[in-house]
Amino acid sequence: MKFLDQAKVYVRSGDGGAGCVSFRREKFIEFGGPDGGDGGRGGDVWIECVDGLNTLIDYRYQQHFKARKGDHGKGANRTGARGADVVLKVPAGTQILDENEETVLADLTEVGQRVKLLEGGNGGFGNAQFKTSTNQAPRRANPGLEGQERWIWLRLKLIADAGLVGLPNAGKSTFLAATTAAKPKIADYPFTTLHPGLGVVRVDGREFVLADIPGLIEGAHEGVGIGDRFLGHVERCRALLHLVDGTSEHAGKAYKTVRAELAAYGNGLDEKPEIVALSKVDALSPELLKQQKERLKRAAKKTPLLVSAQSGQGVQEALRLLLCVVEQERGAEKEEAPRDAWRP
Repeated sequence: MKFLDQAKVYVRSGDGGAGCVSFRREKFIEFGGPDGGDGGRGGDVWIECVDGLNTLIDYRYQQHFKARKGDHGKGANRTGARGADVVLKVPAGTQILDENEETVLADLTEVGQRVKLLEGGNGGFGNAQFKTSTNQAPRRANPGLEGQERWIWLRLKLIADAGLVGLPNAGKSTFLAATTAAKPKIADYPFTTLHPGLGVVRVDGREFVLADIPGLIEGAHEGVGIGDRFLGHVERCRALLHLVDGTSEHAGKAYKTVRAELAAYGNGLDEKPEIVALSKVDALSPELLKQQKERLKRAAKKTPLLVSAQSGQGVQEALRLLLCVVEQERGAEKEEAPRDAWRP
């Protein structure tokens, strides 16, 4: 299944049904009077967060969603049926944005959340509603109100506890494959990873979700390479594991390149807790390893971990440290969350 994290769709709520003009015509009823029923209400447009979805692929082939109109009123004071709602089902982590792609209308992060996006039009009054003492035979009825319509953007931001960032070929997919059951494509050319990947890491009897983000290069915030579009998936991560290729020309410069792109993207990515690791250390000579480690230490202003996903060196240490940071952030979020007022 293709990974699709953004889609533009058109939604419209249903029109209300028109009211009815009708009069009672039963035998032996001398003064029948008006009995026109009201029109039914149009259907609403809902967005629902459901389990079992991880992309927006359903909205690639269908972009128009319209709720049903309400039925018209009928005689004998019969109200028209209400129009059926339309429900757009999305995976957890989906944002609903206005057509300008800036205004956030809703942010669905938990399964079961439902948001009413558009309300259906009210049904019109039938002529029975207009009967008065001075107007006992009204011959007027209201039409139903029109529904609402708009274009919206659905944007998926994967929900993960930790994210892998780095230049292309830094070993992110290899690290994900070595620590989780995920099976990302791994090859020796840049931009092998074209779509974000998720995996569940199990360490010391505990679990957290790890996300692999396609590599960044200098100028990614301006669209160079595959751009920084997928950095949106890192926004929800509690911590970052920054992998720097030990076989690159200069580990310090590689680190600063990615940090500059994170800062240019904004949204607080450069302020997230970060663990720095030098990858592919099993392919380096002792002299080169020492040199690259010092370069990275000066650039990051912290001692980097030495990791090799291929041989397993330093992997468990990195995972334990990452788990520790993730759990600290989870605890901080719980403390900051407002408590519900106590009710007897």
